[in-house]
Amino acid sequence: MNITDKKYFAQYSNLIGTQIPLLIENFDFSEKNGDFDFLTKASAVYSSNIEGNSIDLNSFMNYELSKVKFKVGTEIEEIENLIEAYELAQNNNLTESNLLNSHKIFSKTLLIKSKRGKYRNEQVGVFGKSGITYLAIEPEFVEKEMKLFFGDIIFLLKQSLTEEEVFYFASLIHLRFVHIHPFRDGNGRAARLLEKWFITEILGKNFWKIPSEEYYKNHQQKYYETLNIGVNFYELNYEKCIEFLKLLPNCLK
Repeated sequence: MNITDKKYFAQYSNLIGTQIPLLIENFDFSEKNGDFDFLTKASAVYSSNIEGNSIDLNSFMNYELSKVKFKVGTEIEEIENLIEAYELAQNNNLTESNLLNSHKIFSKTLLIKSKRGKYRNEQVGVFGKSGITYLAIEPEFVEKEMKLFFGDIIFLLKQSLTEEEVFYFASLIHLRFVHIHPFRDGNGRAARLLEKWFITEILGKNFWKIPSEEYYKNHQQKYYETLNIGVNFYELNYEKCIEFLKLLPNCLK
């Protein structure tokens, strides 16, 4: 499956895509909902929460305001590292090397040094309460798959895309990245960062403000259910992808 594929675009357009220009027009990009710095921190907090971090936004911001900061725990450090990764993305073009650099930054509490900012060299899966729910591609094929993946991103970034197309492809990028699962850990955080990074490369820096991470956190069960479209990399059924693609535009409502 290539992320440049518009096979599902007509269906997507009929269900939600045509609403996107109006949703963007009506979205409040002013500082009424928080300044750029605050919203970046909120994105990192919510993205971390999805992965099990227990520090909520209120607690993190109060920690930031504290004149005498308490000893930093792993969960606080995890969020601070992810904020730094977002800031790297906000100030650099979307490239494979920059994504690897961002992973190197935010995975400091997740992985040993030798595995940060590098594609995995071991088999990984996604596990639930009843056992394994998804088995990713074998490690020896990850680098090749990611070269194809970023080749598609480069192609898309050179196209003249409508707002509707940008959101469609951004969601496909998110979905495909999670299915490749290129890192030993941090794939979800990287996928959510990558999705927004792609949008801002085309539509502008203001789109870092959209609350996609918060929306996914508040609809976490739906988020995980719709990511799950196959038991392994070779049995993925992208005919089921529409339910996932519909989530991102809803964060603008």
